[in-house]
Amino acid sequence: MAHNGENLTKEERNWGMFVHLAAFVGYLTAALGFIVGPLVLWLIKKEEYPYVDYHGKEALNFQISFFLYGLIAGALTLILVGLVILPVVIILHLVFMIIGTIRASEGQYYKYPLTIRFIK
Repeated sequence: MAHNGENLTKEERNWGMFVHLAAFVGYLTAALGFIVGPLVLWLIKKEEYPYVDYHGKEALNFQISFFLYGLIAGALTLILVGLVILPVVIILHLVFMIIGTIRASEGQYYKYPLTIRFIK
């Protein structure tokens, strides 16, 4: 879903963007910070703004998926394959988070690639 939310207020777009930005807390804290940041904002604003509800679910599904990918890649470092896979996972994680943040601020309903839809 990549269409624009033409009737969105600036506040709705900002909160949609903040949900994605909140995941960057994970780079400053323990790994679960990637999930906790978006989760808290989503829970606070999902009833008020359907746009935030959409982006909150999207961000959480992405963060949970990439947390699992990171665990798998980390485990694979034991057999050296993970030494190649783990940096790729980290780079994709960063790039996709930046894209999601920008798209949300532009009023777009962005769908992250490589994401398992745990929360519907």
